[in-house]
Amino acid sequence: MTDSAFLPNRSSLRTVALVATAFALTACGGTADDSANSDLVADASQAAVPVVTIEPEEAERQFLGTVRQLTFGGENAEAYWSANGEYITFQSTRDGRTCDQQYVMRADGSDIKQISVGGKTTCGYFYNNDSRVFFAATHHADTACPPRPDPSQGYVWPLDKFDIYTSNPDGTDLKRLTDYGVYTAEGILSPDGKTIVFTSTKDGDLDIYTMNVDGTNVKRLTNTPGYDGGPWWSPDGTKIVYRAHHPKDAEELAEYNRLLAQNIIRPSKVELFVMDADGSNQTQITSLGGANFGPTWTPDGQRIIFSSNHTNPRSRDFNLYVVDVDGSNLTQITTHPEFDGFPMFSPDGTKLLWASNRNAKVEGETNVFVADWVAK
Repeated sequence: MTDSAFLPNRSSLRTVALVATAFALTACGGTADDSANSDLVADASQAAVPVVTIEPEEAERQFLGTVRQLTFGGENAEAYWSANGEYITFQSTRDGRTCDQQYVMRADGSDIKQISVGGKTTCGYFYNNDSRVFFAATHHADTACPPRPDPSQGYVWPLDKFDIYTSNPDGTDLKRLTDYGVYTAEGILSPDGKTIVFTSTKDGDLDIYTMNVDGTNVKRLTNTPGYDGGPWWSPDGTKIVYRAHHPKDAEELAEYNRLLAQNIIRPSKVELFVMDADGSNQTQITSLGGANFGPTWTPDGQRIIFSSNHTNPRSRDFNLYVVDVDGSNLTQITTHPEFDGFPMFSPDGTKLLWASNRNAKVEGETNVFVADWVAK
């Protein structure tokens, strides 16, 4: 979702990558030494692009082929492909910023360009045949970074006053698409290019909505009290996977509403749900515990890939998993001891893009990686 702190939104979570930040992301021991763990391969993106050695257990699982690192330094996450597979949009705290700005780069990591104009941003996505990008930003409220939540509240995630903006891929012709003045972010484009699904507090709770790409015809899809967010379309556009936490009793609901009134949320407990594209047939598919977020679909539309720390819910040890649409056949993909999250497959289904703490040079560093995907 937005900051380097969990971000349960695909915006979020940076949802949890941000739990990762919640836990203070640390460099990964064992992959920081380039001489021991990386080969240097000539690439147009820069003088040399590291091919990162994956964990032995990851190699044994045989999902990931060659892994390359695309960004270097800072906190970089929520990286998503253009429809033609030639560009990537992502958010980053590079260049001395203390909160995320939106960037576009070529798929090889070259030609990085900031396209936002201040405030805080999250959840960028290409649309209109890759001629435009939409993303959420707060610069209408203040060009400075929003204040961080009161630390006395413990680990919470701020519901900053995002609205969705659109621009050309070079940042020109910036226009405001929504005008709610409350948290409105986590936008993802439908496969047919006509509809955006997003999360907003515009009606008082954290719910999922759809709208036309011009901002018209807004429809609310979820109504259960609690957090619903991080939506992602299935490849055929008939279903949406999302993350949610619905309070189980009056006490838990009261605490959720207390925090919501302060524009904050505690995102440490979220499970995955699937619904039809019109909001019907909402079904919980995981009951793992911990934070399960950032779901997308495998290219065949039969499984869901996501990030989870359910094996150690109070840690920053998030790994990528795949699960069938009915919640069966849970399979772990990554085994790195720090954060791995925000996965997305390339348009042709041959590569996996994600954010990770692996190969970090300093504590708290998160970078964007791409791997050849070995379909199972």
